[in-house]
This record gives sequence, structure tokens and C-alpha cells, in this order.
Amino acid sequence: MRDNAPELPEDIQFSDLDRSVRARLRTLSKENAESVGLHLVMAGRLLDEQPELSYEHAQAAVRRAGRVDVVREAAGLAAYRTGRFAEALRELRTVRRLNGSSEHLAIMADCERGLGRPERALALASSPEAEGLEPAARVELAIVASGARLELGEPDAAVAALATPEVRGATGVLAVRVAQARATALEAAGKTAEAEAELAPYTEQQLAEASGQLVGDDEDDVVVYDLDDEVETEVETEVESDEVETIESESADVVEHAGADEEGVDAPAAVDEADEARAEDQL
Repeated sequence: MRDNAPELPEDIQFSDLDRSVRARLRTLSKENAESVGLHLVMAGRLLDEQPELSYEHAQAAVRRAGRVDVVREAAGLAAYRTGRFAEALRELRTVRRLNGSSEHLAIMADCERGLGRPERALALASSPEAEGLEPAARVELAIVASGARLELGEPDAAVAALATPEVRGATGVLAVRVAQARATALEAAGKTAEAEAELAPYTEQQLAEASGQLVGDDEDDVVVYDLDDEVETEVETEVESDEVETIESESADVVEHAGADEEGVDAPAAVDEADEARAEDQL
């Protein structure tokens, strides 16, 4: 094997992958698909409890199948969970170019917040792509937008971002997360009593479980990942982009590179650099 991939336990199987994910790997050779699939299984299994190891498995998959959207998706999510916001943003932009989906728009917006760019987070939240999201994803995006408003010193706008019927109608864990975000915004707006009332219906366990969800959570509710020097340098050299990307101009490149990988290990690095360069030239 050409890379130092993390060890794969014996108790996992390719069939542990969701059927739709397995289908995405059909462009690979059988042997390569098996290896990539097992690393994806581990990336998903470890994402919450051991995000760094999840990230290593996702990177191992990328080295073998970097042109497959679900592989880049795993890499983006793992990078996000480990606080590598610039990297996560690039990976999820690549996913959007490959499959046209904006399902991770909330995470992309939260990455912009993590990079200290709340204005860009708000631009994504108000983009045309946001209107086509599933209801739960729109609620997630509203939570991120509320946090961005707080970072801009606009507490009243932060409260308003979470006041729509759709957001207030969230259920389950998402409803708890909405309450936490509203409480944070209300507290910032000087409405302490209302903030306390938001959290009153929930137990400490419910609040703790909801706080474990990273997307859109505010500093008081989650572990804050500091950007290390490598990420900061990466951000400084990143080409300034418009807040909303277009997908159509990339379709020809996607078609060009969407063919089956060669037998064995995929080598996407040169292709990815070219894709990124073209994309940034257009941004």
C-alpha cells in the first residue's frame, strides 16, 4: 500500500455502508472499492467520538478515490468536525460541483463563521440554494445565521433569524438546538428571563446531547476549535471568493473526470488542483 492508512478493524464489512454509498463506488475497481468503502465505514463510525481518527480514515479514502462525491463528502465532514474549516469548505464545494447538491450548505456557512467571515455565512444562508433545502437543513442554516448575526453584534437580528414558524416548529434534538440558539441570542439581547424560559422545558441530558451537535452551535454550547497556524496560513493565501458559487460552469469538468478510476489506487491530486484553480478563477 502506498500510504500510511489507519488500521481497519476486522469486524467491519463493505456491506456496512449504505446502499446508495456503495453504488457511488461502482466506478472503482472491486478491490479499490472494497478498501475505500471500509475506510468510509470507519470515518462515519468514528466521526463523533474520535474525529481525528475519522479524519485519517477519510483521507485514506480520498487518496484512493478522490473523484467520488461521497468520498469527498466524508473528508469534508471529518475536516469540519476537527476544526479544519478551510479544508472542509473546499471539500464540500467540490462535492457540490460533483453532484450539484447543496445539502451541506449549513456546514459550509458554519465553516465561514469558523474562519471569521460571518458575512459570508449570511450570504450563503440567503442564497437561492438555501431555498431548495429540506426543512431540517433550513433550520440548521437559520441556527448558523443566528450565530453569525451575534458575531456581527446584531442580537435582535439573531433572535429574528430563529423566529420563523418553520424554525419554531422543529422537533426532536433539532428543537432543543433551536432553543439553545434562541436562548443565546435572547441573552445577548438583554432578555434574560426569556432566555431562561427557552431552556426550561428541557432536561440537562437533553441539553447536553443537543450541544454535542457542532453545526451552528455557539461558543457557550460547544467545544471551540482553535485554528492552528497551518489553517491560518491557508486562509491568508486563499483567493477571495464570492459568497455564492455557481455549479453550471463546472459541469464540463465533472463530466470529464467522472469516468471509472483505473485499477488500484486513484490519484486525484493533480485533477483536484486543476479543478480548484478553475473554480477560484471564476469566483
